Amino acid sequence: MSDLSPKPSAAATHVSAYDLQACTALMRGGSKSFFAASKLLPVRLRAPATALYAYCRLADDAIDLGTDPVLAMQDLQQRLDAIYEGRPSDQDADRALAHVVHHYGVARGLLDALLDGFLWDSQGRRYETLADVEAYGARVAGTVGAMMSTIMGAATETAIARACELGVAMQLTNIARDIGEDARNGRLYIPRAWFREIGMDADAWLAAPVFDARIAGFTQRLLLRADVLYRRGEFGLAELPWDCRPAIQAARLVYAEIGKQLEREGLNSIDKRAVVSTTRKLALIARATAVAVKAPTLPAVTLSPVPAIAFLVDVVGRDRSPELDHKPWTVPQRSFDQRVEWMVDLFGRLEQRERARR
Repeated sequence: MSDLSPKPSAAATHVSAYDLQACTALMRGGSKSFFAASKLLPVRLRAPATALYAYCRLADDAIDLGTDPVLAMQDLQQRLDAIYEGRPSDQDADRALAHVVHHYGVARGLLDALLDGFLWDSQGRRYETLADVEAYGARVAGTVGAMMSTIMGAATETAIARACELGVAMQLTNIARDIGEDARNGRLYIPRAWFREIGMDADAWLAAPVFDARIAGFTQRLLLRADVLYRRGEFGLAELPWDCRPAIQAARLVYAEIGKQLEREGLNSIDKRAVVSTTRKLALIARATAVAVKAPTLPAVTLSPVPAIAFLVDVVGRDRSPELDHKPWTVPQRSFDQRVEWMVDLFGRLEQRERARR
């Protein structure tokens, strides 16, 4: 495995508490679910996970909400060049990301693929087949799985493949849950070939989205494929450090439960949005703790990466530097039981806020 990454400067190997504070504030305001899930990670990994999220969020907004997505993409690529050369811009997210990529050896190609996925969204890309949809999921979610696996210290081919597949499964669940919301924003992630198979006009439906048995059938197909990938993703748990397994298993179980809730509600994601209750989330988190002791046994036959994510496995094998700085992030330690107690309190407070808004 060759080292293609430029060597970091001293500035790139240090991130201030202020940078991370700014990233944490962004995560807390942008995604309460991700913010809560991050608290289940070992404390040593919470800061790099926060930095990754902050950069991904800002990059997505820059491309999706800017006036010129192509110019935004060029600017982000130039910023990534600077980050990997050890001279990040003064932006908090860039400085924090520079520390993460050099400290853990995150492959540059993963971030390039992520930005490509954001650009696909802004350009209104059409997805003709399920393979096309999975290629999109590989970029916007599989890349995140690969980066998280890398910072956890699990960069074997098996670990990266299963992490990417888990990311795609989660993205398919997102797509199934948000069909109505996406359609009202002019976006369609259901494969257009599925519409043609049953004589439906995808564009006509997109102009006036309504729920019926045909849309329910499409939703079920997305969830069935997601289930296959969730099962594959579970086999990657054994590759992770034991104290990382519960957080990833909890995320896997909670996301899969969104699909089950959608099924309980008749697969209608046009008129409402499936939500997993706080009580159910906490029960799934409690179940997830078991994998800290015993992770699922790897199958006897090696699972080849699904086609959509194979290039990401190759990117990690090609670009990741083997010469890493393994100094720990200097943050206070907290037991997993304490993190679960924190989660119970957080979910309770979030639920109270939601009720107050109604």
